Amino acid sequence: MKIDLGDLNAFVAVARAKGFRDGARASGGSASGLSEAVRRLETQLGVRLLNRTTRSVVLTEAGASLLARLGPALTEVESALDVVNGFRDRPAGTLRLNVPVSAARLVLPSIVPGFLAAYPGIRLEVIAEESFVDVLAAGCDAGIRYDERLEQDMIAVPIGPRHQCFATAASPAYLDGHGRPQHPRDLLGHACLRGRFASGAMPPWEFERDGEVVRVDPTGPLLVTLGGAADLAVDAAIAGTGIVSLFEDWLRPHFESGALEPVLEPWWQSFPGPFLYYPGRRLVPAPLRAFIDFIKVPADRS
Repeated sequence: MKIDLGDLNAFVAVARAKGFRDGARASGGSASGLSEAVRRLETQLGVRLLNRTTRSVVLTEAGASLLARLGPALTEVESALDVVNGFRDRPAGTLRLNVPVSAARLVLPSIVPGFLAAYPGIRLEVIAEESFVDVLAAGCDAGIRYDERLEQDMIAVPIGPRHQCFATAASPAYLDGHGRPQHPRDLLGHACLRGRFASGAMPPWEFERDGEVVRVDPTGPLLVTLGGAADLAVDAAIAGTGIVSLFEDWLRPHFESGALEPVLEPWWQSFPGPFLYYPGRRLVPAPLRAFIDFIKVPADRS
C-alpha cells in the first residue's frame, strides 16, 4: 500500500490541533486541503481515523493508535531532512516557540529582530501562554520557561537576562493616601492587585532581605490572569487602585515616568533568568539549531 507522506502529515496536524482550522494554522495549509487529505488517507486505509462533528474532531481508537506510532516517526523524518537543510549557507523553515507572555514581552524583543535579520529564510512563530505544555504535543520545536518548571528530560539553554526580580509598586497618589509599607506584612492592610495562573493557582507574594524570606497572601479589589491580563493590573495601579507585583523590567518604564513608585524595594526577590528548552533527541531541526547558536553568542542582548 502506497500512502502519501503529505496525507500522513495532514492527519497528524489535525489530530494534534484537534481541529481542521487549527491544524491548518499550525501547518500553514488550508482547512479544506487537510480535510481532503485525511479523507483520502481514511479511504486508502479502509478505516475511520477521526470522528467529526460541527464543533469538534476526536480521534477514533484506530486514529489514536496511528498517531501514537506515526508522530515520533514523522518527527524523525523531519529531523533527517533538517540535517540536509543544515548544509545550506542559511537554514530555512519554520521555528515554533511556546513561551510565557513575560518572555514574549521582556526577553524576545531584544533577540528576534537580529535573529530574523541573520536568517531571512526562517519563519518564527511564537505562541505565548502561561500553562506548561508538552512542546512536541503542541506542535512546537522548543519553549521558554524558568528553571522550576522544566522537565528533567529536556535540554535547557540560558536565554535573556540571567537575573530578574519581582517588583512591587503603586502610584504616588495611592501611597500618599494609604501610607508606604515598610515590611512585606504591611501589605496585608493594603489593596493589592493579584494575579493567578490559568490553572487557577494563585502564587503568594514572596520577598527576601538579608536571608529572611517572607511570603504574604494579600487581598484586594482586582484579580487577573497572569501574563495576558497583567497590563490591566498595571493600569489599575497607575490609576491609584492599589499595589501591583510584577517583573521589575515590566514596571521599569512606569518607574522612569513617575507613574509608579517602587514599594519595598530592599525586599525585592531576585531569581535566575529563563531557559530555552527542547527535547533531548539526537537530531535538532536546523532553524532551532540556528536559534540556539544565535542566543549563545555573547552580545548586549543578555
